[in-house]
Order: sequence, then structure tokens, then C-alpha cells
Amino acid sequence: MGELSTLQNIGNKVEQQLNEVGIRTINQLFETGSKQAWLRIKEIDDSACINRLYALEGAIQGIRWHDLSEIVREELREFYNTYKKLNK
Repeated sequence: MGELSTLQNIGNKVEQQLNEVGIRTINQLFETGSKQAWLRIKEIDDSACINRLYALEGAIQGIRWHDLSEIVREELREFYNTYKKLNK
């Protein structure tokens, strides 16, 4: 597809979703950050789960999402859980 799918963890589906929410380049993803990119995707795909958030952060860091540090994973879990509480 495009340049976003050259990043770790970003397949065609996630790239398409990023494009739909106005993120078309690697630099735009880096500038937007994983949390904001995930929130935008969540608006168009309610099935977007924590693993997609991890995948976006891993893409930004240039690593597989499974290799994110525990500190980063915990920060993202807190963000995700706060989102869920506020959007019940």
C-alpha cells in the first residue's frame, strides 16, 4: 500500500484506517502519537482494542509491539482503561 505499512505492526487494514483519519505519512503518525492516532481510529472502528494501541506505539518506536517495555505498556493500559471508563 503506502509508506505507513512499511512500519513494524502496521498492516494494510491499519494503514487504511490511519489514512481515513487523516494520517497518511510516517511523520504524521510520529507527530500525532499513538494515543491520539488510536483515538481517531476508535471513532471509526469501535473494535479497536488495546492491541491496536500497542501496535501503533510499537510502530512509532520501530519495534514489534510485543517488545514494548513494561513501563510503556502500563502507561498505555492506564490510558486505555481511562478511555473505557469515560466512554461506557
